[in-house]
Amino acid sequence: MTAPSCRLCAAPLTRTFVDLGMSPPCESFVAADAVDAGETFYPLHVRVCDRCLLVQLPAYVPAEEIFDDYAYFSSYSDSWVAHARKFVDTAVERLGLGTGSYVVEVASNDGYLLQHVLDRGIRCLGVEPAANVAAAAREIGVPTVVEFLGEATGSRLRAEHGPADLVVANNVLAHVPDIVDFARGLRALVADDGRVSVEIPHLLRLIQRNEYDTIYHEHFSYLSLLTTQRVMAAAGLVVVDVEELPSHGGSLRTWSAPREAVDRDPAAGPSPEVARVLAEETAAGLHTVEGHAGFADQVAAVRDDVLRFLLDARRDGRRVVAYGAPGKGNTLLNHCGIRADLIEFAVDRNPYKHGRYTPGTHIPIHPPEALDAARPDHVVIMPWNLRREISTQLAHVARWGGTLVTFLPELEVFEPGT
Repeated sequence: MTAPSCRLCAAPLTRTFVDLGMSPPCESFVAADAVDAGETFYPLHVRVCDRCLLVQLPAYVPAEEIFDDYAYFSSYSDSWVAHARKFVDTAVERLGLGTGSYVVEVASNDGYLLQHVLDRGIRCLGVEPAANVAAAAREIGVPTVVEFLGEATGSRLRAEHGPADLVVANNVLAHVPDIVDFARGLRALVADDGRVSVEIPHLLRLIQRNEYDTIYHEHFSYLSLLTTQRVMAAAGLVVVDVEELPSHGGSLRTWSAPREAVDRDPAAGPSPEVARVLAEETAAGLHTVEGHAGFADQVAAVRDDVLRFLLDARRDGRRVVAYGAPGKGNTLLNHCGIRADLIEFAVDRNPYKHGRYTPGTHIPIHPPEALDAARPDHVVIMPWNLRREISTQLAHVARWGGTLVTFLPELEVFEPGT
C-alpha cells in the first residue's frame, strides 16, 4: 500500500506517532431511530513527517462530511464565551481597532466571538462552513457566510468586503485537510498591514499531558510552534508573536503579519516569546523526529487505568455517568471500548444531542436534569479541560455522596467543587 503524503511538504508519511485503532467521526451522534443501523469506522492512525515534522492524521473523512451539519456550538461553554470576550478586548487594544476597522473570523461557529466585536461597533464577517451553526450566528445578528476557506474564497471575500485589519482563526487550523491553501486564504483576507491571530492546541502540551482525546478525524494536524511557522511561511505570513493559553489543555495563540510588512520593518519581526517557546519545544525533543517517540506507551497506560476504574466500579455496584458529551470524548470511549455497561448515560447542555447516542459506543445522552434524578456514585467530566467550571456547577453532587472523575491527563477522583 502506498504511504500517504504530508499535507505540508508532500513527503511520504511512514512513521507512526500513535495508532488509536478505528472510530466513527466524533461528532456523528446517532439518532434514536438509527441506533441499530451500521456506522462507518475510520482509522485514527496519526503519523509524523520525517521531513517537516508535522504531526498529522490523513484525511480519512472528507471535511465536507464532517462539517456540513455540525453538532458543536461554542456558546454552550460559558468559559469559552468569556475567553472570546477577553480576546476581543485584548485585540482591540493591541491593534488599535475602532469603528472604522474590519474583523473577519474564520470558523466563526455560532457567533460566540464576533458578537463582542459587534458590541464595540466594529464591522465584521463570519466565515463558517456548517450551515446549521452559521444560522445560529445570523440569529444573533452576526453576518456570516457559509464557506470553506481557501485562497480562492479568501480572495473573493476580500474583493467583496475589503481587506481585514484582523483575521481570527481559533481552533480551526488543525481542522483543514489542505492546510497550505487554508493559510493562503488567511493571507488573502488580511490587509497588508493587518494581523492574523490563530489559536491552536499545542502539540507539546498534548504529549506532556496525555491529551490523546484531542485526536479525532476532524483534527487533521497537531501543531507545534515550529510547524505552525512553516505553515504560515508557505502562505507568505510570518509569526511575529505568540502567547501561551490554558484553553483546551494548553494552547498557543500566534500573531502573524504579511511577509512584506516584516521585510519593510525588521523591528516588526518575531518577538522574544517566539524564541522562548521554540526553545522549550527544542528541549522537549519536538524539533527532531526521535523526540516524538513514546506517546503511544503513555496512551496505553491511560487506557489501562480508565478500564480498571470502570470495571472495579461495575463489580462493586457503583453507578457511573458522564457529564458532557464532547466530540473529543468519543475518541477515548471508542479507544477504550467503553459502552453503556460501564457508563450508563451522559448528560449535556446542548439540546441537539438529547435523545441521541455517542457514536460507536452508543451511550445515551440526556438533558442535565437526568443527573440529579439518577444520583450516581461517580460523575465523569468528559470535557476535562473545563474541569474547574464544571466542578463548580456540580458542587451539589456532594449532597448524595457522589464524587467527580476525570480520565485525562490522568485518572483522578475528587470531591465536587474542588
